[in-house]
Amino acid sequence: MDVKRFEKAFNRIVENVNTVIHGKDDVVRLSMTAICAGGHILFEDVPGVGKSMLARALGQSMRADMSRVQCTPDMLPGDITGSSVIDTKSMNFVFRPGPVFANVLLVDEINRATPKTQSALLEAMAERNVTVDGVTHPLPAPFLVLATQNPVELAGTFPLPEAQLDRFLFKLTMGYPDLEAERKVILGNATRLEVETLEPVVDGKEVLDMMALAARVEVTPPVQTFILEITQASRQEPALLLGAGPRASIALLKASKVAAAADGRELVYPEDVKSLLRPVLGHRMMLTPDAVLRGETIDNVLERVVGRIKPPLGVEAPAGNGRAGDKAGPAPSRRRRTRATEGASSR
Repeated sequence: MDVKRFEKAFNRIVENVNTVIHGKDDVVRLSMTAICAGGHILFEDVPGVGKSMLARALGQSMRADMSRVQCTPDMLPGDITGSSVIDTKSMNFVFRPGPVFANVLLVDEINRATPKTQSALLEAMAERNVTVDGVTHPLPAPFLVLATQNPVELAGTFPLPEAQLDRFLFKLTMGYPDLEAERKVILGNATRLEVETLEPVVDGKEVLDMMALAARVEVTPPVQTFILEITQASRQEPALLLGAGPRASIALLKASKVAAAADGRELVYPEDVKSLLRPVLGHRMMLTPDAVLRGETIDNVLERVVGRIKPPLGVEAPAGNGRAGDKAGPAPSRRRRTRATEGASSR
């Protein structure tokens, strides 16, 4: 696969999802960016804006094994990972795999599960393995977690721990649909049945090929340094109790490669990096109590941090490249800055 085929496959999936998810092209493109980077996605927003439907549409567009977990407070870790049960014929314990053994795992309302159950996903998300009763079981490839959650201020929820938040490549917010998109929803043109009948446009092997191609996209040393300077500066920002760690640097590098490939390029520009800062870093940083009292937001702090760092020279997007030269950045192509790249501003 080359970058042109990557770009076509990327856009084909986006267009397929857009047939049932109306008015959210930017969110869909960001979601595909995370998937092609081999990362997991956390969708956070109020109930009823289509988080679960988008996650299902993404999974349905890929001819891959998909499973779903509806989280509840009484759920146990074994309900996700699987458990050992007695075989009545042999009277021996045998492992019965749980829903985590799938290519795409939709974890609906993840913050309704208790911390003990949430932790069952830590190993799976980081290492693509599950250990049950001392035995490690590999997960299929690709393995992607698409989780949804309601804002923590709603009743009956448990905030995700920092270690688990760090394992999500992106945290995205859907936002309310615009007037025309909502008109299609109320007229029944964006139904759950439509998602279930969505035809796959790529298979698991093609998704793996897209991941492999994105990993080969070139990132020059100056752009690598630009990424590292941003994450390093976040750790020294007085308004932040928690800055971006090394996993954030890796995530930003991987996502920027996909952004370049989705734009038909084999080279990452600084604009690719800047356009992905909010979805990659926003959920990994935490404001100090004093900063919250002063009315600071993650967006303000991130803008201040990035503003102190000079982008590298000599690797700018060429003049005349409309998408790559846009102020909002080229990644993913035709992407607009909306609530998708925003989120809870006081993490």
